[in-house]
Amino acid sequence: MSDDVLTFVEGRTGRIRLNRPKAIHALTLPMCTAIIAALLDWTKDDAVDLVMIDHAEGRGFCAGGDIRALAESAAGDGSVARAFFHEEYRLNHLLFTYAKPTIAFMDGITMGGGVGLSQPCAFRIVTDRTSYAMPETGIGLFTDIGAGRYLSRMPGRIGRYAGLTGARLSGAECLALSLGTHYVGSEDVDHLKAAILGNPANLDAALRSAVAALPPAPILDRRADIDRLFVSDRFEDILAALLDNGGDWALATLATLQTKSPQSCKVVLRLLAEASRIDDFAEEMKLEYAVAVHVIARPDFVEGVRALIVDKDNKPHWKPPAAAAVSDADIEAIFTPLPADEAWTPLSQ
Repeated sequence: MSDDVLTFVEGRTGRIRLNRPKAIHALTLPMCTAIIAALLDWTKDDAVDLVMIDHAEGRGFCAGGDIRALAESAAGDGSVARAFFHEEYRLNHLLFTYAKPTIAFMDGITMGGGVGLSQPCAFRIVTDRTSYAMPETGIGLFTDIGAGRYLSRMPGRIGRYAGLTGARLSGAECLALSLGTHYVGSEDVDHLKAAILGNPANLDAALRSAVAALPPAPILDRRADIDRLFVSDRFEDILAALLDNGGDWALATLATLQTKSPQSCKVVLRLLAEASRIDDFAEEMKLEYAVAVHVIARPDFVEGVRALIVDKDNKPHWKPPAAAAVSDADIEAIFTPLPADEAWTPLSQ
């Protein structure tokens, strides 16, 4: 087990508390394994009625996975990175199919792996501190942890916009897009947790009493622009549409996209198109794992982490450097299924 995540039972609630505040609770392989073990134990425990996932302290719920360690592995044989993704996706799937009610507190930064932990939960609490994003195209990765499903089912083309740009969404925007289920003022989060822990059977009433007035969700004001300018599943078409529009927002969005890995952006568009037709979450995880294995074997992931996290020069040298140079054959190779003995499999419960 790992001290980086605390798993214990309080009353009739199984508690999962992320406990790496200096890393904004970024997930590691031992953390995923510890969470899986606790969830499996509680499945068989009649004294546990509910599972609550939150963070112990700090400014965010979960900033993702331990990207630096994954990039170091990818620069070598990639075995550690593959093992992490395999375990993390098993955790995502376990939560998605979990038999008991689950509630996640998306209070503060919720990115990457934090999205993977929270989105499968039946109840997802967002607050005025929530900052939700899938920023993987900026480090040469892609929107994984089941985000193919979540983003592809967002209204219109907002999921494509969020997945490509890494745009940060507020708590109010998360609620409007069904990424959250309840909006609670950050000052009331501890009171809500106490109310739930005191009587898990009264969860619905506790949630109703804690819900706060909802602020505006600015992304909805951009819905028409996003739907029009991101209508294509071809990355070059999106870039051209933004340039042709010429408005301040369109040009700022274009500038953002021009900093991202062209390969990653094309992978995201292909993934969301395929995921929109996949109902079985296990099939989604199998697809995303194969894509992850192929992507981390290519140069952009290691280079993106170097530029944004290690050296912090913010000058990644993408290979290929432009969208037009990323061929259909390149993307097809990334989406090639793995051999049966290497493919992702869910847990046997």
